[in-house]
Amino acid sequence: MSLWEYANPVKFIRTTDKVLPWIWTLTVLCLVTGLIWGFFFTPNDFRQGSTVKIIYIHVPSALMAINAWLMMLVASLIWIVRRHHVSALAARAAAPVGAVMTMIALATGAFWGQPMWGTWWAWDPRLTSFLILFLFYLGYMALWEAIENDDTAADLTSILCLVGSVFAVLSRYAVNFWNQGLHQGATLSLDKEENISDVFWFPLLVCIAGFVLLFIALVFLRTQTEIRARRTRALLAREGQA
Repeated sequence: MSLWEYANPVKFIRTTDKVLPWIWTLTVLCLVTGLIWGFFFTPNDFRQGSTVKIIYIHVPSALMAINAWLMMLVASLIWIVRRHHVSALAARAAAPVGAVMTMIALATGAFWGQPMWGTWWAWDPRLTSFLILFLFYLGYMALWEAIENDDTAADLTSILCLVGSVFAVLSRYAVNFWNQGLHQGATLSLDKEENISDVFWFPLLVCIAGFVLLFIALVFLRTQTEIRARRTRALLAREGQA
């Protein structure tokens, strides 16, 4: 079986219809377990107090904000190279989800940063690149809406996605590129000295899994909607020509 079989819209819808109930079940299970575990059964941090528990929403949403754009990049490259419409529509479907994740990350970062830094916002390299990434999400969605021809829109948004990927990478690795700045180092690290304590680490992993599954479920659902909307537009266009 080839992976490219799922570029067929009918095959994609049939397959995702089968797996979506399982993904939604796992999503709810992971999110409920991770958030309850994290917010109610972990101790306060000796420096940050109870505000450290924002980590269970901030870190997963920030990771998905970045990885959503990278997923859009892969889908856009597939469109450019293979011209599979499902990949272009999947990228379009992922954009609003990624934008919301970015907005959640920015908002929770502000709530976390205010008591720690004494300010809601700072022009820190990572925060600034994250804000620019959010603007790219808005621009990407606006470009899709502004162009009537789907193929032309897919071409132009794919180019925009390539450009915006620079800021997705910067958002992920800004703390490594620049030593100065208020933002802390990486929360998830292979370095035991930098990585957070296990008491926070394990519920955080469950929350991250929940956010990943939520992203997959929403993208599958929205891609199905985009496929059906494209079919409807095509049928209406044919009727108009007739």
